Amino acid sequence: MDWKAFLAETEGHINQFAKDVPATMKGFAQMGTAAKTNGALSEKTKEFIALGIATSTRCDSCIGFHVRSLVRLGATLDELNEVLAMTSYMGGGPSITYSAKAREAFEQFSAG
Repeated sequence: MDWKAFLAETEGHINQFAKDVPATMKGFAQMGTAAKTNGALSEKTKEFIALGIATSTRCDSCIGFHVRSLVRLGATLDELNEVLAMTSYMGGGPSITYSAKAREAFEQFSAG
């Protein structure tokens, strides 16, 4: 999968949807900003949690968004692999296949 192209297409669809429901999207954006703010947990830790949920729920676009954020936040492949190992342990076979997708996305977003 070309993760950059996939996210660009997804963002286009989301932007169109945002025009239809601007109040909903404004609220969602505010919630995301508040949830990701550094506090007892760093933004990077919170993004790892989100990635675990994304792989467990099998959400390709969520995987892309959170892996891209993790690359921006300086996550390492070793950190990513440990999170994906735990996700795989908790979610079994389906989580393993989506963990493999997340690793592929990490490689592509890390390449620049």
